[in-house]
Amino acid sequence: MILDATILFQIAGIGIIVAIIHTILKQMGKEEIAQFATLVGFIIVLAIVIHGLSDLFQEIKSIFLFQG
Repeated sequence: MILDATILFQIAGIGIIVAIIHTILKQMGKEEIAQFATLVGFIIVLAIVIHGLSDLFQEIKSIFLFQG
């Protein structure tokens, strides 16, 4: 499990990149592709968060089910 703030920087970096891509595509008149790019970015961030939560629940499980 990552104990420092790198996961926050990863999520922020993905958000900034997706925002730039969305803005560029929207100004080019390709709003459907811009929405798709935003959706893909959201799914990537969601996968990162779910992985982090999985690690957290494994840690909690190992603490409360300690069996010597």
